Amino acid sequence: MNDVEELMRLPSPAPQPQSLAFDGQTLWMGSRETHRLYAIDSHQWTARDETEAPGTPWGMTVVGDELRVLCGEPPDDNRFIRRYIPGHGFKSERTPCPDDTGSQLAFDGTQLYLSQWYNRRVVALDARGNVVRTIAVPHQICGLAAADGRLYLVTTEDEETNDYWLTRVELGSEPHCEDLARIPFAARALAYDGERFWTNHRERDEIVAFTRPDASPPQ
Repeated sequence: MNDVEELMRLPSPAPQPQSLAFDGQTLWMGSRETHRLYAIDSHQWTARDETEAPGTPWGMTVVGDELRVLCGEPPDDNRFIRRYIPGHGFKSERTPCPDDTGSQLAFDGTQLYLSQWYNRRVVALDARGNVVRTIAVPHQICGLAAADGRLYLVTTEDEETNDYWLTRVELGSEPHCEDLARIPFAARALAYDGERFWTNHRERDEIVAFTRPDASPPQ
């Protein structure tokens, strides 16, 4: 299995980048150390704005003009999904994660998905946070994104190693999982900008862009 093809490595605007989301113009990053969100201009690589989160921003995704941020909130790191509206901040309402477990989020334009790392599954949630579908995957999950009707995951068997993969999930009545490429570092989070994937090399305080291995060749 080949390694992913890295396109660039860039310094994170804050230590320990943990979560990522792309809204069409801005790459959003949440830091595990500062507990803040950062709006990054992916062309100029400057952070235009930052906001304090109500806990550790473990995962996030874009839903329309808003973000959904999965926060581990004090004092016990309980997991909740919160709405964040750029320019306005976090809303007070929060949705508890099923079984108080979850780390990454993805939205495919219709459905919100939540990954549960050690349970090795992705769950689809309704508007109230109820589980409407469960998708079992073969590895532990530390990144999640949706693209072209599929889910893409960053996965591992042991988070203390550098054995990580980009795993594709074909959604259907019987979902099919396939490891597409190896990620040769302990990656966290996954975002897709329509052309390339983004992930974090958290322990080096870097954000990494890499090519989509299964992208169709140009016509």
